[in-house]
Parts: sequence; structure tokens; C-alpha cells
Amino acid sequence: MGYPGGRREAATVVALCVAWYALSSASNVVGKLAMTEFPFPLTVTMVQLLSVVAYSAPAFALFGVRPEPPFPRRYYWRTLVPLAFAKFFTTMFSQVSIWKVPISYAHTVKATTPLWTALLARLLTGERQTRGVQAALVLIAAGVALASATEMHFDAVGLGAALAAAALLALQHIYSKRVMRDTGVHHLRLLQKLGRLALLLLLPLWAVVEGGAPSRLAGAPHAARLAALLAADGALAWLQAVVAFSVLSRVSPLAYAVASAAKRAAVVAASLLLLRNPAPPLNLAGMALAALGVLVYNRAKLHARRPPPPTPALLPV
Repeated sequence: MGYPGGRREAATVVALCVAWYALSSASNVVGKLAMTEFPFPLTVTMVQLLSVVAYSAPAFALFGVRPEPPFPRRYYWRTLVPLAFAKFFTTMFSQVSIWKVPISYAHTVKATTPLWTALLARLLTGERQTRGVQAALVLIAAGVALASATEMHFDAVGLGAALAAAALLALQHIYSKRVMRDTGVHHLRLLQKLGRLALLLLLPLWAVVEGGAPSRLAGAPHAARLAALLAADGALAWLQAVVAFSVLSRVSPLAYAVASAAKRAAVVAASLLLLRNPAPPLNLAGMALAALGVLVYNRAKLHARRPPPPTPALLPV
């Protein structure tokens, strides 16, 4: 017979996962609609980052998030500034990918994040992967290759953008974990700080490349609808990031990996149902194979981190 507290915690995790899947699916569908009608990826990225900064402040007070620790100036330039650039371009390339190709295909390509993580770990730290991890990476690569070969709306720019987003996301994972370990900063504080830094650093680039986007928005035939889509896209992106962190804080790494893979499947299914993108059986098989590879990868990584069982002591003769 289970404990009431355990049942309540399980119910909380289930509710958070349902909210995570719904928010992520809605964020991707709204983002696709926004980028289709307003193809300015830098501007959409700036709106998302502005939403992270604006909505995080009241959330700190609501959830009692601990204050931000002091960061040495050198740490800013060597770690936080590169992370902010990675945050900006990850978001931008994600927007370009769902603009140029169907959401289902973009998310399948983004399943290559473990491939990039393994490559970066090898280059940066010399870490070698176990055979189980290597087999999982082969599964992911095979799934993405099959999905690419059978994608009816294939676009090289969309593929390149999704791959770039996956690689930069892997870089963010490695260095964000290092920052939280080294400084003890709360993940929501780090999310807001990176968003604020990215806004400041990339503002000149946005002004040069897409500075006229607001006037285009104001003069559009359906300006109010476009503005509502952009506002919803920013709010949904922030909410799903917060809920994802809440799930991560309550479950084991393997359980989170399973929930994350299920989330990706939910996003793919929602996009196929709501946007009615055609997907032949082999294309769906490639998506499923890539998702399976991600699950196998996370399980193999968790198994590799477990310490070997202690050698049993010999009984005295």
C-alpha cells in the first residue's frame, strides 16, 4: 500500500508532464504559425528572450528562488557570454528549422543532440563513450537519416538549422551544468541571466539585419493577430522551459529522459494532427528509430555513471 505523500508526488509529476507536453506542443505549433506569417527569425528570437527576462522576475518571488550569486568579471566573459551567444543562436536556429521544414522533421533532427554531446565531450574533455552509448548514437543517426531520406518537404536550410540548434543545445547542456555546479546558481536565475545577456549582446545584430521588422508588423494586414501570435509564442516558450525544469527537479535522470522522449513524440503527434503535415510510413519509422535511440542513449549513459558494486568481504575462516 503506497504512502499518501508518494501518491501526491506521483500525481504532481504526471500533471507536470501533461502540462509540459501540452505547452511544448502549443509552443511549436504557435511558433510555426508565427514564422510562416512573419518570417523574421531574429525578431521572433528577441521576443522569446524578452519574455524569459520579463516573466522570470515575478516567478522568482512566487517560487522563492534564491538570490543570484556574484559572478567574477572573468567568469562572465569566459563562460556566461559564450553561453548567452549559444542561447540566442539555439533559439534562432530552432525558429528557422520549424519555419523551413515540418515540426515533426525538425524535432527528429534535433534528436541528434546526444551525438553532438558525445562529440563535444570527446573534443573538450577526452571522454570516451561505452559500447552501449555508441550503439545508441548509431540508432539515432540511422533514424535521422531515414527520416531525411523520406521527408516530403525536405529543405537543406531547415536541416542545417535543426542540426545547428541540436549542436548548440548540446554545448549549452555541458556548460550550463558546469556553471550550476561551480556557482550554485538556481537554474531559473541562470535562464534569466542568459536571456538578458543574449538580448544585450545581439541587439546590434538584430537592429542591422531585422530592425525594420516592427514597422513591417505594424503595417501588416493582420497586425493584431501577428502580435498576439508573437506574444503567445514568447509566453509559451518560457512556460514550457519552467515546467521542464520543475519535472527535472522531481525525477531521476532516466525518468526525465523517458519523459523528454515522450514529450518529443507528443510534439510530433500534435504537429501532424493540427497542421496536417503528410508523413509516409518510412518517415514515421525514422522518427521512431531516432526517439528509440535517444532512450537507449540516456539509459546507457546512466548505466555508465553507476559505480561498480563493492566486492563482498570474505568471511573469516
